[in-house]
Amino acid sequence: MKRYAFGIDIGGTTLKLGLFKTNGELMEKWELPTRTEENGGYILTDIAEAIQQKLSDETISAADVAGIGLGVPGPVGKDGTVYRCVNTGWGILNVEQKLEALTGLKVRAGNDANVAALGEMWKGGGEGYRDLIMVTLGTGVGAGVIINGKIVSGKHGAAGEIGHMRVVEEELNQCTCGNHGCLEQYASARGIAAVASHYLKVHNNPVKVPTRLNNGKELTAKDIFDAAKCGDLLALNKVDEACKLLGKALAQISCVIDPEVFVIGGGLSEAGEILINGIQKYYQRYAFHASKDTVFVKARLGNDAGIYGGVKLVIE
Repeated sequence: MKRYAFGIDIGGTTLKLGLFKTNGELMEKWELPTRTEENGGYILTDIAEAIQQKLSDETISAADVAGIGLGVPGPVGKDGTVYRCVNTGWGILNVEQKLEALTGLKVRAGNDANVAALGEMWKGGGEGYRDLIMVTLGTGVGAGVIINGKIVSGKHGAAGEIGHMRVVEEELNQCTCGNHGCLEQYASARGIAAVASHYLKVHNNPVKVPTRLNNGKELTAKDIFDAAKCGDLLALNKVDEACKLLGKALAQISCVIDPEVFVIGGGLSEAGEILINGIQKYYQRYAFHASKDTVFVKARLGNDAGIYGGVKLVIE
């Protein structure tokens, strides 16, 4: 086996790059700005130049590099074609062919959530499991699906878009995807804060439920979880509502996927047990009896999951 590989996580503002040994040892990681001007025309060129420079600096021969694995914030087809990636400015682009032409190295690409899930399976919270779903709770809600150690991306690269499951029929506000009532509107960091803020606005200093959240400041999800950990009844109620929707959604997903483990990651996962235990409680209430004991764990790799997953993608 070749000794080295690169893992790349393409974000809307930052490119995360990692040089690894193919046994999973991270040798070095660094970041570059994501230049989205001219429809993202600089992104792959910047990555290629950074890799060539790193090979030169470390005196590593290209012949000893297994390749480059990319996590892309959008749908990626099985042939490496990206089908419209809003955060980078790309329309339809085969990123594997383009970056291979620029570097002369093998390239494999996948949706960033799926690639991060692969990283967590390999060296993170999902280590030791072969069938898992990594749920990413941050600004949005996403998931990566791994079956028998392989990414499941679907026909259009959209498998794992659980944030856009419709969970509330009567919702009038539009989700960023254009639909209404999506899970992301209630269970993401932005969604949890919006739901609590709306409640406070409508009820205008509720007397029945005293709360430290009603302080006139713009709420964040962290504020709500911190208050909930201190016993604030309104905060506890809003956390419970989000956990119920997430637990029910994962129970429905389990009827299709039946994973060994759910790995909970993203910024919200830093809330810890109050979130993970809350989701698991409702999951067990709604899950099919054969799947009620599915394991829940916290992700371990943080923002590095994508670069680890990129390496795992390319060495396979």
